[in-house]
Amino acid sequence: MEWFEWVFTREFRQYLLAHDLVFPLLFLIRLLGVTAIELIRPARKVEYSRVIVYDFAVFLLYQFIIFPIAGYIDLWIAVRPNLPDVVLNLPLPLRVTAYFVIADFGHYWIHWLMHTAPVWRIHKWHHVPTYMYWLAGVRATIPQQVIVNLPYIFAYSFLDLSPWWMYLAIGMFNALQNDWMHMNVAWRFKWLEWLIVTPRYHHIHHSNRPEHYTANLAALFTVWDRLFGTYVDPDKVSEPLSFGIGEKVPLPRLALGV
Repeated sequence: MEWFEWVFTREFRQYLLAHDLVFPLLFLIRLLGVTAIELIRPARKVEYSRVIVYDFAVFLLYQFIIFPIAGYIDLWIAVRPNLPDVVLNLPLPLRVTAYFVIADFGHYWIHWLMHTAPVWRIHKWHHVPTYMYWLAGVRATIPQQVIVNLPYIFAYSFLDLSPWWMYLAIGMFNALQNDWMHMNVAWRFKWLEWLIVTPRYHHIHHSNRPEHYTANLAALFTVWDRLFGTYVDPDKVSEPLSFGIGEKVPLPRLALGV
């Protein structure tokens, strides 16, 4: 059992960091853990054997090509304000809260923009899946990822004096949040939906019903939908929901956003 004890040591954590294994390990935990949760009480039937290989390939494409290229482009175009010391010296919990509120507010409006006719093509690939489960949400074109990153990079300024592990923790949180929104679970979280986006809340956004095309755009805080008129109450939506874009588009065009 020595290996089991080693997993909980500082040496193990340093090994993961030194070999860039934190996020691969996190993905393995997500693959086994989140899939198991979905199998316990699924909202809808998903034939994992038919979809997970394709979605895993998309995940690799996103992780090693799309996200790095988008990040490189953002180095040239993103805006990072120089905040005064009085802000940077605020307690860490306040600055982390500011980060999430500002980043999520910006994400809401960028998401709204991507559902307008001129920009829809760069976001369309994300809505192609005709099923919802945790790995279905990894599709993103390079143009989409470039503009989605912008509010988060802007908000990172609030974390400039934060400990190094804060950036790692936020990256892990963002990955798990995306899994959470798309999870195939039948659980009801009505009380949580007053503040946080839940799976059934976000699934409405992926619905192929015309009245849902611009519904529930929020990624983290549901308050933006309530404030700006895009809120749809999950309790008032009849099941079953179906998903997808209702058209066949060549994969290269979808992936490139053209």
